[in-house]
Amino acid sequence: MANPLENLTTSVPSWGAKLVFGESTTIGGREVIPAALVIFGFGGGGGSGKWPGRGPVPEGEGEGSGGGGGGYALPIGAYVGGPDGLKFRPNPVALIIASVPLVSAIGWAIARIVSAVKLARD
Repeated sequence: MANPLENLTTSVPSWGAKLVFGESTTIGGREVIPAALVIFGFGGGGGSGKWPGRGPVPEGEGEGSGGGGGGYALPIGAYVGGPDGLKFRPNPVALIIASVPLVSAIGWAIARIVSAVKLARD
C-alpha cells in the first residue's frame, strides 16, 4: 500500500488554476485560460513510545498521529485569445487583495529605513 503523504506530495505540483477553475475554454470564439494565485499548506505528525509508571499510574504505551492541510485560491484574471494572441485580463479586485501584503511589507521596510537613518543622524 502506498504512503498517502507520498501520493499527496507527488500530485501537488500539478495543482493550480486548472484544479480550481478547470480547463481552458472557448467563449465567443476566443480561448479563455483562467489564472489564479493558488496556495496550499500541509502538516503532519506522529509518535510512539513507552513511559515509566509514575506513582499509582501503571506503565503505559503511546501512539499518535495527525495531519491537516488547507488551501486558498484567488482568481487574479484570465488570458483571453484574440487576433494579437493571448492577452491578460486582470481581475482588479483580486489584484488589489493580492497586493496588500506586498504594499504593507514595503511600507514597513521604508519605515524601518527612515527610523535607522534618523538614529544614525542623531
